[in-house]
Amino acid sequence: MVQTYDDQNIFAKILRGEIPSQRVYEDDHVVAFMDVMPQGKGHTLVVPRQPSRNLLDADPATLGPLVRAVQLVSQAAMRAFAADGVTITQFNEAPAGQSVYHLHVHVIPRFDGVPLKPHTGKMEDQAVLAENAEKLRKAIAAHAPS
Repeated sequence: MVQTYDDQNIFAKILRGEIPSQRVYEDDHVVAFMDVMPQGKGHTLVVPRQPSRNLLDADPATLGPLVRAVQLVSQAAMRAFAADGVTITQFNEAPAGQSVYHLHVHVIPRFDGVPLKPHTGKMEDQAVLAENAEKLRKAIAAHAPS
């Protein structure tokens, strides 16, 4: 069964500015912002501006800029949070764990011996998100392509 894109999903609303977010990077193709229910310190979402439900229906032209932004955010997250590694995940449809139906990639800084927090639905304190976003914005600005 082919699913259609719903332009009322939360990420579409964030892209349109209808819902506030802690943005850390944006260009003509993507927006990256802090996950409000992070599984770890610095958990960021990278979302293409082009509407697509997930990787399965995305225009291939969307993927190059998306992956470049994921790499940029991942490198910056490693520096900003002195991370030991980074987990990058992307889910397609409910059985695979997708809960928001707009293509997005999770970038989660990882630290030796620190497990990921469960995705409980509990929102992080906005002051913590703002502080982490500022660290990440500075790390991105220091190495962003011109």
